Amino acid sequence: MSAHVWPAQGEWTYEDYLRLPEDGQRYEVLRGVLHVTPAPAYGHQFSVIRLGYYLTHRILEGDLGVLLTAPFDIRLPGRLADPVEPDLVFFRKGNEPQVDDKNFSGVPDLVVEVLSPGTRKVDERVKMPIYREAGIPEYWLVNPKARTVLIYRLSEDGERYVEWARGGEGDVVGSTVLPGLRLAVSTIFPR
Repeated sequence: MSAHVWPAQGEWTYEDYLRLPEDGQRYEVLRGVLHVTPAPAYGHQFSVIRLGYYLTHRILEGDLGVLLTAPFDIRLPGRLADPVEPDLVFFRKGNEPQVDDKNFSGVPDLVVEVLSPGTRKVDERVKMPIYREAGIPEYWLVNPKARTVLIYRLSEDGERYVEWARGGEGDVVGSTVLPGLRLAVSTIFPR
């Protein structure tokens, strides 16, 4: 990418992002910095699909809203992320994107990132503060290698994420955003 054509890191906009080639890469713009996400491995994709299945089942059962998988552009307020592409993103009923929307501008209700060696630092150190600052009520970090799920909820004052649940093999976790969810952690990872 030529410096004459593309903005400097920290100055990327959604309009710049839209000019990127459709080359199979997954791009995100976080606080004006372009990030390129490598293709995920089998364990990552397995966990995304399996977790999506269980979450969708609970969402449909309770008529709670809609769950989407990446790629779908999420444009967080104040250009915090413009866009971000969470592995899974939940919108409560009444907060969902519309049928023809190519992106969502606003604050989703729950975001899930499945960790990969190439994305772990960004998911934990860059995205987590962005999601907190945007006011996303619940954030999950799913680790296929460690076979764990870590669930954070936004503190009442909105200043920090508080660890709400941690689960590994043999544990069951729930959600503050998806009432009634009981997820057996071991079911979302390959055997």
